Amino acid sequence: MSEVNRSPAFWRSFPIFEEFDKDTIAAVAEMASYRKWTAGTVIFQRGDDGAYMIVVVSGRIKLSLITRQGKELSLRHLEAGTILGEMAILDGQPRSADATATTATEGYVITKREFLDLITARPQTAEAVIRYLCTRLRETTEQMETIALYDLDSRVARFFLTTLRQIHGEELPASANLQLALSQSEIAGVLGASRPKVNRAIQALEEAGAIDRSEGGIISCHIGRLLRLAEPEEA
Repeated sequence: MSEVNRSPAFWRSFPIFEEFDKDTIAAVAEMASYRKWTAGTVIFQRGDDGAYMIVVVSGRIKLSLITRQGKELSLRHLEAGTILGEMAILDGQPRSADATATTATEGYVITKREFLDLITARPQTAEAVIRYLCTRLRETTEQMETIALYDLDSRVARFFLTTLRQIHGEELPASANLQLALSQSEIAGVLGASRPKVNRAIQALEEAGAIDRSEGGIISCHIGRLLRLAEPEEA
């Protein structure tokens, strides 16, 4: 991939652009610049100027924070079909986290000036972006609730369900297969736990019949049981 994909269907597959009309999509494609990053590349750091956002086409980017004691807190892992850096270009504030390519990654960069000019000139586009931001805020609230209010078994069950909803939408099938790109250590970082505790929680889900693990990293998920474990009566 070296040229900009100009397909409206491609751009609308990213939530921030899904309500954009054909002319606006064409304008977005025109301002996008192709980039690639090797594994381990620090794309930006907390406190940097938010001069652009990134449309992730392949690979994976980790958002994280480093404490003064040197401990890393993993916030999110972003894969194909996601956007990062949009908050900083919209509110004018510095980057709120570090972004690191954990695998070879490709995407498109859209500059702050061009994107702000676009949505300022098109009120309907601005409204679509506002709705997208509200959705992101709700997702962040749910993530904080999961960490603060649920035990680890429930948090892991909710993590699986969230990942499945990203693939299948809100209406989940009775069962579905899942292949996680994240290691147990990376999942632990997202959920605010240690890797051994996450491993024990995954084993507990398996013993409860909520998941079945097979060779090759495929996880068969039983949605009803995961839902019951994600919302225990005592939670």
